[in-house]
Amino acid sequence: MNILENQSLDSERALYGSKGLLVKNCSFDGPADGESALKESSDIQVEDCFFNLRYPFWHNHNLTISRSELTALCRAALWYSEDIHITGTKLHGIKALRECARVKMLDCDIISPEFGWSVQDIEMKNCTAASEYFMMRSSRLHFQNVTLNGKYSFQYIEDSLFENCIFDTKDAFWHAKNIVVRNSTVKGEYLAWYCENVTFEHCKIIGTQPLCYCKGLKLIDCEMCDADLCFERSQVEASLTAPVISIKNPYAGCITLPAVGEIIRDDPEAVGEVLVQEANAATTI
Repeated sequence: MNILENQSLDSERALYGSKGLLVKNCSFDGPADGESALKESSDIQVEDCFFNLRYPFWHNHNLTISRSELTALCRAALWYSEDIHITGTKLHGIKALRECARVKMLDCDIISPEFGWSVQDIEMKNCTAASEYFMMRSSRLHFQNVTLNGKYSFQYIEDSLFENCIFDTKDAFWHAKNIVVRNSTVKGEYLAWYCENVTFEHCKIIGTQPLCYCKGLKLIDCEMCDADLCFERSQVEASLTAPVISIKNPYAGCITLPAVGEIIRDDPEAVGEVLVQEANAATTI
């Protein structure tokens, strides 16, 4: 493997088409303002580098980025690439990851609107993220210990697993399919409308009007806080560990919980059961 070390590069396509290259302690910045530094490259390792120019990693194959910084000016940093490992790195430019496959991220800090669109097979662990429209239309995500702040996250995703995460994000998981969220906290308004085959296990769910218009929805021993107008027109099987403010027109299934402030039934087709299970008795409403 060739080594490029302690260089400052700002020309257009500075390392275009490189193969088998280790880039160490380099800065991609300068008055020439060149784009696409490592476009169409393969077998690339990047360590302790600074990227302040646009589109550095397009059409890359077998890419490793460690302990580096991609600034807010480094927009659309990784597109159309595959077999990517990113560790200990700041990704702070808009649209940092898109149309990529087989991605692993560890100990990264993401500040990137529209991050992760149409990505397949991404593993993310011990990361923080601030983003809007995070991971839209992606599939086969596996997140562990990820903290997210944003809105419109995980829309149209499929076949994914989230464990021990904290998500503060409104309108999350809309139109999602085949998802499991486990041992996590999910805070935000209008959670997971129009989703299909989504399961929340041992989760804390916070916010107004969650889980409406869902099919195949399951909640297993979950706590719902500040939750009103829940489950409208949803097909749901739920076991809840705390009271909710109100439930509206569950379409099918059964919701079991210790107490509910109000049950609204003004749709004759909404026949889902609500089972209030007190200490010594159970009442179906």
